[in-house]
Amino acid sequence: MTHMFSLDGRIALVTGASRGIGFAIAEALAQNGALVLLNGRDRASLQAKVDGLAAKGFKAEASAFDVTDGAAATKAIAAITGKHRRLDILVNNAGIQHRVPLTEWTDADLDRVLTTNLTACFRLAREAARVMLPAGFGRIINIGSIGAILARPTIHGYIAAKGAIHALTRSLAAELGPRGITVNAIAPGYVATELNTALINNKEFNEWVCRRTPAGRWAEPREIGGAAVFLASDAAAYVNGHVLAVDGGISVTL
Repeated sequence: MTHMFSLDGRIALVTGASRGIGFAIAEALAQNGALVLLNGRDRASLQAKVDGLAAKGFKAEASAFDVTDGAAATKAIAAITGKHRRLDILVNNAGIQHRVPLTEWTDADLDRVLTTNLTACFRLAREAARVMLPAGFGRIINIGSIGAILARPTIHGYIAAKGAIHALTRSLAAELGPRGITVNAIAPGYVATELNTALINNKEFNEWVCRRTPAGRWAEPREIGGAAVFLASDAAAYVNGHVLAVDGGISVTL
């Protein structure tokens, strides 16, 4: 069944791909044959990652733009399709976090988190759909969070945005599914990325995560990449509107 997971000939755009989960997803898609366009705001950082993938024999290019800039995002999709004549896979991964008690949240804080974690994803899905619909094929994968299933304090904007991403995934799946485009989400649990280094190094918090998670550990970024490969591949052709929790079992236990 290996061929069912092949992405040979596919063109994929992964946002927030210069590090962490985004890069792990980009690398996994490339390992399975896709030409992957890595997105981020820093072209130099992206190019270093692209060069690293190319050195391993994978196909990758940099696509530097700010996902919160509507005009830049729309122009980027147009540039991708102008060059490659298609866009088969979109992974909406770019996101930000903001942690403060509720009474310290400002309207500007909420707007910033929602703009990055929700509005940008909607816009890119819309622009990608405009390319995918005429082709009659597409895979849109949104990165949600178990935070939209099991809430934690202080990250209210993030949880609201990720909850909306799960709902948006279902609504897009309902509309685009009949036209050959599947839309799914991945809800990661605690992942050992650069952004979580401080939490991993916090002995008390690290022990809580390992104790609370049935798998007994943090996820490796590559494990989120594997889920993305599945959802992007023919193996998941009949999976649509699903939120796949990749969390070691934390969301199904008390």
